[in-house]
This record gives sequence, C-alpha cells and structure tokens, in this order.
Amino acid sequence: MSGVQVAVVTGGNKGLGLAVVRALCKQFQGDVYLTARNPKLGEEAVKTLNNEGLSPLFHQLDINDPASIRTLRDSLKEKYGGLDVLINNAGIMFKAADTMPFGTQAEVTMKTNYFGTQDVSNDLLPLIKLNGRVVNVSSMMSSSALTRCSPELQERFRSDSITEDELTKLMEKFVDNAKKGVHQERGWPNSAYGVSKIGVTVLSKIQARRVKETRKGEGIILNACCPGWVRTDMTSTKATKSPDEGAVTTVYWALLPTGVNSPYGELVSEKKVVPW
Repeated sequence: MSGVQVAVVTGGNKGLGLAVVRALCKQFQGDVYLTARNPKLGEEAVKTLNNEGLSPLFHQLDINDPASIRTLRDSLKEKYGGLDVLINNAGIMFKAADTMPFGTQAEVTMKTNYFGTQDVSNDLLPLIKLNGRVVNVSSMMSSSALTRCSPELQERFRSDSITEDELTKLMEKFVDNAKKGVHQERGWPNSAYGVSKIGVTVLSKIQARRVKETRKGEGIILNACCPGWVRTDMTSTKATKSPDEGAVTTVYWALLPTGVNSPYGELVSEKKVVPW
C-alpha cells in the first residue's frame, strides 16, 4: 500500500484529537489513523466516527511507552512505506483545583507533553515522506509561560542555536526545581503545562531546523500549532471553541498544499505566525 497516503493523530480518542481525526477523514485523501493508549476507548471512538459515516483506522499508541511507539512505527513502515501527516496531539493538563503536589504535576505533565512527544517524533519523523506535514499541538500558554520566565531562560528558549539536548536538560531542570519547590525562585513560571508547551514549541523549532538541514528540498513542513481555547475535559466549559472549531486550525496546517514552504518551524495560531 505504499501508494496510499496515511495520516496519524496521537491522542485521538476524545476532545481535540477526535475532532482532528473527524476533520481529516473528511478532507485528507488517504488512510487516517486514530491512536489511543487504551484500545477499548480507541475502538469506541472509531465506532462513533463510523456512525457519522467516516472510516478512520485504529492503532494502539501509548506515547509514554517506547515499545508501543516502535510497534506503530514498524506497522506504518511495512504497510505504507512511510507517513504523510503526523499530528502530535496527545497531552495532559492538571486542573487548577487538583491537590496533587506541584512537583508531581510537573513530572507527570512533562513526561507526556514533552518527553512523549519527543519520543514519538524521534521514531516517526524519519518516516515522513516527500511533501509530508507535521503539526505538534502546542498552546498559547507556551507564549504566556515564556514571558513569565526569567530573562536568562527566555533568551535560551528563543535562541536559534539551542540544541535538543540543551532543551531536554532545561525541561529536566524545571521538573527537578518544581519537586524541590524552588522553581519560581529559579526563574520558572508556576505552570507545569505552560513550561511543557514551551518545550513542545522549542522542540518543534529544533526539529524543523534539523529537517531542513538533513532533508533539504523534500518539501516537508513542520510547525507547532495552537488550536485555541478549546472546550475539552482538560480545559473549561467556558472555553471559546468547540473541539471541531479547534480542529480547523490544526488540520489547516496539516494539509498545507504541495509547494508551500512557509510558515516553517513556527508557532502558529489560526492562520498566522505567533511571535516567539
């Protein structure tokens, strides 16, 4: 099936992820994989879309489990010879009222939002085909969290030469500082989710730079995307967008037509670049 295009959405069984799968099924000319950590919930989500006349496929994926990621990678390589669209959507956020210690929240949030996304990317980015599209779902909270970092941290996160290893060490340092209760005095904002999404945004910029260096001329576009304030079980009923409305932005960037070469390596929201 190497001639069939394929798209993968991580964390696709509910909320924004499910809405993104729905939109891709309507707009993408190829197979669309809804992935989820829990097979039962994933299959139920597929049936929901089947009842709407759509035909997504399912593959189990736990982005915190390297073996699960490799299984998906090998399946895509064998069945399709690669991957055309990757949307790294899976993520978590603790509610403000959660009583779990902040240090634990920071560790759990970072494990999924940054390290899980990083692990998926490391295994699946090499599979991206000519003119492929990659969208890492970030958040405007990454921008607001950045402005609350110390000047020194802001400079490092805005650097065009920061490496993935340096970024990873900063994310680890935040978790360590948070667990010790000294993160704010060390220049970090009091937002585990916000810092994790700083990580996703900067990781996207690093990935884009690396793709441009190693796969020049292949037409691959990679950006971090803010879908807007979307009503999901992670956010608030007061959020301004429905999941389907949030999916519009995400899918727009995932389906940029062949020949488009910008924006590239940016944080994008709606249909424009967000200053970083």
